[in-house]
Amino acid sequence: MRRRPAFVLILALAGTLIVTSHCLRSPSQPHAGSPQQHKGRFQNPRPITPLGFLKTVRLAWTVFFDKPDTTVPSAPLPVLPLTRAQLLAAPDRSLYRLGHSTVLLKLRGRFWITDPVFSERASPVQWAGPRRFHAPPIALDQLPPLAGVILSHDHYDHLDRATIGALAKRAELFLAPLGVGDTLVDWGVDPAKVRQLDWWQSIQVEGLQFTATPSRHFSGRGLFDGNRSLWASWAIADAGFRLFFSGDSGYFDGFRRIGERLGPFDVTLMETGAYDRQWPDVHMQPEQTLQAHLDVRGGTLLPIHNGTFDLALHPWHEPFDRIAELAAAAGVALSTPRMGERVDLDAPAPGQRWWAPEAKAADTPPQSALDPLR
Repeated sequence: MRRRPAFVLILALAGTLIVTSHCLRSPSQPHAGSPQQHKGRFQNPRPITPLGFLKTVRLAWTVFFDKPDTTVPSAPLPVLPLTRAQLLAAPDRSLYRLGHSTVLLKLRGRFWITDPVFSERASPVQWAGPRRFHAPPIALDQLPPLAGVILSHDHYDHLDRATIGALAKRAELFLAPLGVGDTLVDWGVDPAKVRQLDWWQSIQVEGLQFTATPSRHFSGRGLFDGNRSLWASWAIADAGFRLFFSGDSGYFDGFRRIGERLGPFDVTLMETGAYDRQWPDVHMQPEQTLQAHLDVRGGTLLPIHNGTFDLALHPWHEPFDRIAELAAAAGVALSTPRMGERVDLDAPAPGQRWWAPEAKAADTPPQSALDPLR
């Protein structure tokens, strides 16, 4: 078991308090007209069950002082380095996993990126918090020109201020749920580039249709801004092709409604990781991930929200093990690309069991040799 000294916990909490105290703000646009908002805060149609004080304290103790060693890899992960030239030459309808829920899409000759996080830690501070298992396959400044950034919500493992700052002038558009766009503007993104959508609202961009769809989650980056912004999944339509990006969500009947209204989907990018029985309302167990894929009427399932950050108590590779077994039993096509490996969205390959103990890690430079934000 890893033991973290008490002073690390104290410093982490103190740092969080300092940082979040500077992040709190009154929303410039309260979005009071949204059906999802009540008394200034967004809500799920069916409220999530809070952990409560005692459970929260016990969970914090486990996370900081008694977490299993298996939550992080014991050897470097196989990461395929990417170059800008390689991406520019890639065929249309290409997908690349860059880590966690960060996915680069090439559609109609332009590039879109989901929940970009290139910092070393998913945390309000870079000296504490969940650290990356691997560097991104490509440095941030080597990304090709971006048509847009697609954001699901404001948690630190999905909305990274340093990355947004680097992309503020280089991305043409930022698509975000209500309230998240206000944060982007506060951080210096040109308001003319920001489009904020409520659930079921759509926007057409260069022949693509983006629809913000429901999810069952929550938001907040500090101690007092909980649910001041909305969370969402996304449906992306390109002529006869449809892709679903789940963001973060507990399982709920909204997936079925999304499938009925906007499906079927050729490929689903489904959250599969950072789950636990202690927080069932906001993250899905792999069995629920599979059911959500079936609910939205998905073709190929590509699991995300895994393989990059230590955010739960399960072994880091368990989400892959479980979803692979479940998909095989259900006859569902599964694609598990390595980080940096191209996926042909018109014909996704199954992928290798690169996470398995017997798989040999590729020769990947250590994290210290790669600056993801350079």
